[in-house]
This record gives sequence, C-alpha cells and structure tokens, in this order.
Amino acid sequence: MKFLFLGDIVGKPGFNAVLQNTQHIREELDLDYVVANAENASDGSGLMPRQFDRLINGGIDGVTLGDHIFRRKEIIPTLEKSDRIVKPANYPGSAAGRRWTMITRSGRPPLAIISIMGRVYMRPVDCPFDALDAVLEEIGTQTDHILVDVHAEATSDKQCLARYLDGKVTAVLGTHTHVPTADARVLPNRTAFQCDVGMCGPYESIIGRDIDRVTHTTRTAEPCHFHVATGDVRLCGAIVESDKHGRATSIERFERQVVTV
Repeated sequence: MKFLFLGDIVGKPGFNAVLQNTQHIREELDLDYVVANAENASDGSGLMPRQFDRLINGGIDGVTLGDHIFRRKEIIPTLEKSDRIVKPANYPGSAAGRRWTMITRSGRPPLAIISIMGRVYMRPVDCPFDALDAVLEEIGTQTDHILVDVHAEATSDKQCLARYLDGKVTAVLGTHTHVPTADARVLPNRTAFQCDVGMCGPYESIIGRDIDRVTHTTRTAEPCHFHVATGDVRLCGAIVESDKHGRATSIERFERQVVTV
C-alpha cells in the first residue's frame, strides 16, 4: 500500500490547495489513499460540513481532527453520520464521532484511520495509550494497514506514543504544530513515524497566521484577530509505503509549493 497523509489544512489557502491538487497528486504518485487532517480548514479553526463534503468529493478518502474538532458545532451531525471522518479516540465516549474508521477503495486493501490527542501542553483528555489499546482491539484482524494521526504539542509525547505503537500499526504521523520535522523514519518494528508532517497552507506566516498581527499581539498583549495568511502556499505531509502485512517499508516527507486560483 502507498498512501499520503496531509497535515493540518489551514484556512482558505490550504483548503483550496488541497481541492485543486489532490486528484493530480494521487494520479502522479499512484496513491492508494489520501488522508488529511482538516481541523483548521474553516478560517483557521474547525471544519464546516460543506467543506468536509468538498474534500471527500475532491479526492480525500478520510479526514482526521484534533483539539478544534467542535470549534464549528455544525460539524456534529457529520461526525455522527459519516464513516469518512474520526474524532480523537481519547475524547469522551459520549462526544459525537467515531473513534476509528476504515476506508476502502476497489481493488485495494482497507486502511484504518485513528486520531489520538497528546496530553503535554494540551487540553485534558483521556489516556491515549488506553484509548489506542481499546481501538486496536476493536480493529482486530479487519485490516493490517493502520494510520494513526497523533495530534499533540510535544515531540516527546509523539515519540513516546510512536514507540508504544511500533509494530502494532503501519504509521504514526504527527500534526498540530504546523511545522514539518526532519525525523521521518521507519522504526525498528516497521512502523513509519514523523513527529509532525507540517501543514497545508501559507508558509509565509506564523504557523498559518498573519505575521504582523501575531507579532503585534505577542509584543503588546493587545488582542486582535489572527487572520489566516496567504503567501507561499504549500502542501505538506508524508508518503508511506507498506507491505501486504501492513508493515512500513518507507516513509518520505512530502512538500510541494502550489499556486491556487
């Protein structure tokens, strides 16, 4: 299997870049699946139902979310009904959404998708290790190909979870910090890992937001709205290849500068 996982889609620039380039990239790289974290697609925070529908219709096979999952309450019915989107598995069981899902395409093995939240410098959530154990038990033998999006702030949090999952899943790929890390590797027990795959959005920015506004508030403590920036739009993520048993054979950072219309 060969799949691409795209990091946090940030605002309109990132959203349009994904919509306008996914199909071409899928064909160019001969990808089985394309999965994206879309928790920042709606003006930089949250995801609207119409945006989710356009992503799925535009070639994204599955969507993960993170701490901004409920920033747009309109997404709740989608979380309750769709099998193409997941909530963080260590959110409360009563929260809307699936803890995991499995996406399929004709002639290709199924890919299970899990989102998990870290706990260091993040809002309180349930234990990610216990949640992952429970989800992996539910998945069982339904598929050997499993992608875990670790939505976390600290690299230590992500590394610890990756080591815990090494040999149990195909890939552990980090999101949330919007900055791609240079540590992509296949771990000893054949799980692909990268602390953060970066974002899909404007890189002439401060993690996707207008530089001047962020700098002003940081220097003065005067609040202002952090508009999504527009310059140097890139798609960033990771491409993972695995054998028929779901064991990773390679991981490659993906980064492409694009022009949107």
